[in-house]
Amino acid sequence: MGTTKVNKSAISGRFVKDSTVKSNPKTTYKQTVTKKGK
Repeated sequence: MGTTKVNKSAISGRFVKDSTVKSNPKTTYKQTVTKKGK
């Protein structure tokens, strides 16, 4: 479980950092969720 938490944190940080440069990661995530929900 500890390893998973660390990996998730690393991936999250990397994703946010990369997305922040392109655009708001929250918006992208929200759009994906909305599209999937529809």
